[in-house]
Amino acid sequence: MNEERKCVMVVDENLPLGIIANTTAILGNTLGSHYPNAVGKDVVDKNENEHLVPIPILKGNKEFLNNLRDTLYKEQYKDMIVADFSDVAQSCKTYDEYIDKISKIESNNINYFGIAIYGTKKQVNKLTGSIGLLR
Repeated sequence: MNEERKCVMVVDENLPLGIIANTTAILGNTLGSHYPNAVGKDVVDKNENEHLVPIPILKGNKEFLNNLRDTLYKEQYKDMIVADFSDVAQSCKTYDEYIDKISKIESNNINYFGIAIYGTKKQVNKLTGSIGLLR
C-alpha cells in the first residue's frame, strides 16, 4: 500500500529567533541527510523553472514538544521518521560531547526546541493537524 506521506517541523515559538533558525536548519539538514525524499518531488512553474518543496514549520511550545516526543516513542508511531533538537544538543560544542551528555540524561529531562516528523499523511495530521504555522 502506497500511502501519501508528509513531513512537518514543530518548533517552540517562544524561543529567540536565532535559536528557531538554528533549530529548523539542523532539523532540515538531519532529516534531509537521512531521508532525501522526505519532502516530496520538486515542482515546475509555467516557465519550467524548478522549485523545491518547502517543509511546513508549525508552532508549538515546550510542553507540547515534550508531549509530542513522548507520543512519538509509542509503538503505533514506530514507523515514523523523527528528528529532534534539544537543549542538550544546543549546549554541546562537539558531537562527541553530545553523545556523552545525552547518554546520561533521562528522556523526561530533555527540553525539545523542535521536532521534525515524516510519516503517513494520516499519522502526521493526527499529531499536528490542529496546530498553526509558525509566523
